[in-house]
Amino acid sequence: MDLIRLEQITKNYGNPGSDITTHVLKGVTFSIQEGEFLSIMGPSGSGKSTLMHIIGLLDRPTSGKYFLRGEDTSQLSDDQLARLRNKEIGFIFQSFNLLPRISVLENVVLPLSYVGLSQAKEEELALKVIRAVGMEHRINNMPNQLSGGEQQRVAIARAFVNNPSIIFADEPTGNLDSKSGQQVMSILQELNHQGHTVVLVTHESATAEHGTRMIKIHDGKILSDEPIINRLLADREGELGK
Repeated sequence: MDLIRLEQITKNYGNPGSDITTHVLKGVTFSIQEGEFLSIMGPSGSGKSTLMHIIGLLDRPTSGKYFLRGEDTSQLSDDQLARLRNKEIGFIFQSFNLLPRISVLENVVLPLSYVGLSQAKEEELALKVIRAVGMEHRINNMPNQLSGGEQQRVAIARAFVNNPSIIFADEPTGNLDSKSGQQVMSILQELNHQGHTVVLVTHESATAEHGTRMIKIHDGKILSDEPIINRLLADREGELGK
């Protein structure tokens, strides 16, 4: 069974009082298998972030079907979607989205507050993932005392503290220098090797190539869908042929 399956997903936006409708996604169909590292790549305005928000249960499609573990998510209430999202999904965003007035440890503990664990267990789990991203020396610091790369590593720790099946990363290296960006992508690859399904949204080919499969999207439609190794080999053969 597919972990995720989208069937003819569309997303339209219209302004109140206006007859103008913007068609952002136009009949998108594909599936994701458990344990994949899927890169969704496209230019600004292509619909890739809208697509991620729908797959991540942050938004609903205008039409089409979205199945998660065989369940039709369109039949679920907002509360049911929120519970499913908290159980199955972790998010990493370009802007980090850390709460500025609480510490690193408190930021990472936050998703566990909905699980019903003791404070000691929450802190034990949070410290485990903070160590995994190399930030244990910063647990008492506030976000504004961290570099961009450090903030993103904390955001990654927060994203997988609940041990989600799927991690969505929306332009996770967009605000980072190349060294910090490489560190972040190495952590995501390691999480994938540990069994987490990773869905990466990016406009940068070098970032996308850390995955195992790439979907290219443009103007709300899928242009290509293929294993990344095939594309890299084709590029290599093209260079040798010059």
